[in-house]
Amino acid sequence: MNRHAATALVCLAAVTWLYSDVLSSLVRQWASDDNYSHGFFIIPLAVYCGWERRDLLRRAAPQPHGAGLVLILFSLFLFAAGTLAAELFLSRISLVTMVVGTILFVWGPTHVRHLAFPLALLPLMVPLPALVFNPIAFPLQLVASRLGETVMSGAGIPVLREGNVLELPNITLAVAEACSGIRSLISLITLAIVLAYFAERRPAARALIVVSSVPIAILANAFRVAGTGFASHWFGPRLAEGFFHGFSGWLVFVVAFAGLVATQQMLRRIPALPAGPEQQMPVEQTCSPVP
Repeated sequence: MNRHAATALVCLAAVTWLYSDVLSSLVRQWASDDNYSHGFFIIPLAVYCGWERRDLLRRAAPQPHGAGLVLILFSLFLFAAGTLAAELFLSRISLVTMVVGTILFVWGPTHVRHLAFPLALLPLMVPLPALVFNPIAFPLQLVASRLGETVMSGAGIPVLREGNVLELPNITLAVAEACSGIRSLISLITLAIVLAYFAERRPAARALIVVSSVPIAILANAFRVAGTGFASHWFGPRLAEGFFHGFSGWLVFVVAFAGLVATQQMLRRIPALPAGPEQQMPVEQTCSPVP
């Protein structure tokens, strides 16, 4: 085992030991909270992308940087503050900054630059704090109920909306937080980032793919609400709950992802989008994007 691999293993063991409780709490939330079940895929994906760059990392000369030590100390402060205040978000996000700081302090800026994408993936595994999550979820509930009302009214179904509650002749539908679309929004943004990186080299196209995931997710969820109303009105209220309701969520997410792929394919047919300098990089210097 060479010296760099040994150093990496020591750093990994130290960070894992220090953050063992944080990691276990993350795993528990990924397993119990459908909004963040995609967290299970983030670390393996980041490790894979880092492994793809192993030749670049091997050739880069270590240049330890003092800013890394500052970031490590800041991470320890966040970790202590989050632990003492029982604020999970602070202690969890400190794990990400600790990893970046360790790489910067031990190996230097070149290694951080080569690992920029895998490191940028890591914050996606950290659940948002309620202070941020709730102000996003409630407006999404209202948007979904308004658009659902518009679609159902346009189809001739009598519906009365009061806030996020839709009154149909045979059922009352409440667009709850779980049906706000934030779950599919978070997951679709994550998939959009991964798709944009692997499938595109043009920065403008990558940005458009990620941005397009927001309206796609919102529209898809609105049609799910409207579809639930259609099914309830035409076939009975039982289709608004249980297996059919859960299955519609999965089906709509698949449709939303298909819309994301279709957007990416359309962007590939627009050669006028500006290309960044990374388009000239050799294939070996990227995380296996599609040429």
